Parts: sequence; C-alpha cells; structure tokens
Amino acid sequence: MPIFDFLSGQFIDVIHWTDNTRDTMVWRFEREGHEIKYGAKLTVREGQAAVFVHEGQLADVFTPGLYMLETNNMPIMTSLQHWDHGFRSPFKSEVYFVNTTRFQDLKWGTKNPIICRDPEFGPVRLRAFGTYSVRVTDPAKFLVEIVGTDGEFTMDEISYQIRNIIVQEFSRTIARAGIPVLDMAANTRELGMLLAKEIASPLAEYGLQLPELYIENISLPPAVEAVLDKRSSMGVIGNLNEYMQFQAAEALGKDGGGAAAIQAGLGAGLGMQIGHAAAQAGPWGASPQVQGAAQTARQLPPPPPVEHVWHVAENGETRGPFSKAALGRMATEGALSRDSYVWTPGQDGWLRAEDVTELAQLFTVLPPPPPGS
Repeated sequence: MPIFDFLSGQFIDVIHWTDNTRDTMVWRFEREGHEIKYGAKLTVREGQAAVFVHEGQLADVFTPGLYMLETNNMPIMTSLQHWDHGFRSPFKSEVYFVNTTRFQDLKWGTKNPIICRDPEFGPVRLRAFGTYSVRVTDPAKFLVEIVGTDGEFTMDEISYQIRNIIVQEFSRTIARAGIPVLDMAANTRELGMLLAKEIASPLAEYGLQLPELYIENISLPPAVEAVLDKRSSMGVIGNLNEYMQFQAAEALGKDGGGAAAIQAGLGAGLGMQIGHAAAQAGPWGASPQVQGAAQTARQLPPPPPVEHVWHVAENGETRGPFSKAALGRMATEGALSRDSYVWTPGQDGWLRAEDVTELAQLFTVLPPPPPGS
C-alpha cells in the first residue's frame, strides 16, 4: 500500500456529536479553519439532524444515519462548490447539529392578570400557569430564523419568546371561549388542546412544534376567591333560619348554655324580621309591621330558669337525682331536713339544704318545731 494512501486513511475526518447536556438545541462542530476532508464520515444519531452551511449559504440537511461526504451524498453542496484535485481537497463548511428530541417540563405562566368577561361574575381578572414541551421539526428553518451563527444555542435563549406566544394566544383563546370561571377547571384539557392548536401556526414559522401543552391552574385574585368562599359557605348553610335553629338546638346539650342559645336565636330571628320590615318601610319612618315587631319584642317573656336536679346524702349513701318539686314533697313528709346534705352539678361540694338559697325556701313554709321539743 503506497504511503500516500496510508496517510490519507489516517487523517479521514469523523464528524459526530454526543450531547451531555439537557438544554442544548444546536451545537456547531468545531474544526480549525472549518476544513472538512472529502470522504469524511458523518454520524447523525437518532434525535439529531446535521445542517451544512457552505460559505454562508445553507447547503444540506442530513437526517439520522452514517454518511460518507462524497459527491453522490452531497448533491446541493456539489452544485455550490467546484470540486477540483480529484475531489480530494478539503472544503470549508460549517456543520450544525440540531437536537430534534422533545424538551419537556418547560414552564409558562401569565406575568400579569388577564381581564376577561365572565357570563356570571362580569369582568374578572385571571391568572394561569402550566407546562409544555417543544421540539424542532424543521432544522433548516430553525437555523435560519432563530439560531443564526450561534455556536451553542440553548433552550433558555428561546423559552422566553415561546412563553410570550403562549400567553398571548391564551388571552385570545380564553376570551373567545366564553367558558364561565366556575367551569374552567373542568375544561382545562380542552382549553389546552385549543391553545396548542392556535400556537402551532406562529411556532411553525420558527421550525418548532409544541407536542404537549398543559394548563395546570386558572385562578382568580385572592380578594375574589375570598368572596367566592363566603358564597360557597352560604350555599352549604342553605336556609339561614333553619341553620340558626340547629345552632340553638345544638347548644342545648351544653351546661347552662341552652337558655342563652334559645334567647339568642329568638332575638336574632326577631331582629331579622324587624330589619326586613324596616327595609319595606322606606326612609319616612317605621311601618306598622315594624311597630308590631317592636311591640312583640317588648312583650316577649324572659327565658325560663334552668332546672337543677339534686342528690341527697344520708348515712354514707346517696339518693337521687330529685327535682326541686320532689325535694319539696320530701321536706313536707319529713324525709328531707334543713341539715340534709345535697349536691347538684356545678356546685362546689356537698352543702346543707338550708345553706342552698334555692332550697332554703322549701323549709320556710313548714311550721317551726313545737315548744319543748
């Protein structure tokens, strides 16, 4: 084998790119003087495309595969360059590798609220955010329109522009959809598909495509959400009068709170009637309904006193519980004396019956002991 052929084989170029990053979209193959030997091997892996630029002009685009850079594999390049010296001289071209895989889990969101007209609430301000994925579908167009001569183009350099396109189309889409705010959560999938369809055309001009676009959340301003929560709470309560009655009945189970709860419930219900009647009366004074309600409030009897039950201690044993009326009969029959010890829930220890104000009156109606007893 002649020495020339041996040396020629040793210096054959191998052009390839292995991406060890997660955000590089375009990488330029660096060669001193951009000289590539005729017959060099070009390896384009899956998820890549190789774009040749010769003397500032886009020449060829190679899809995944192994290529020998010869005349029959480079028809456009051959028409651009005059091959001399038996097609063995190096030619000066730039090779750009374009990543055609999906770039996933990219974030988008509205920087400022979007004003929309809701059929139920009227004008509202909405915020939205989500994720999307993007991929290069036309390497040549992407290189010409976006990358230019950048030797290492990353996703961060174009993500801001894509976010602006998404937000702009989202504003138009949400305004034309006419979906009520309360129904948007159930239609985020349809809105995402409609939004992706609207974005497809402007991104195609850059040689890009959005395979996926998700709307994770559409929210109202915090003040509006607080009012909406109150409205939801009222819907859960339902009839306000029935709710107040339920609250009063629930308070009956608490010690000493039943009468106060009933009184508060009656007072609140009467106050609502007075307020409703006052609204009907107008600005010129109280109507007959208001006067009648006020008179009813004055005639309303006070709540009945709380009835206690009592236990009696005798000879180390307890009996009861007894009502006050039962204790009165026992006092009349002599089964209960002034010195009998009694106790009721809430009382601090056992006390003599005559020392309890409520029971002392039971013994005032009895005659005193006979003289000389």
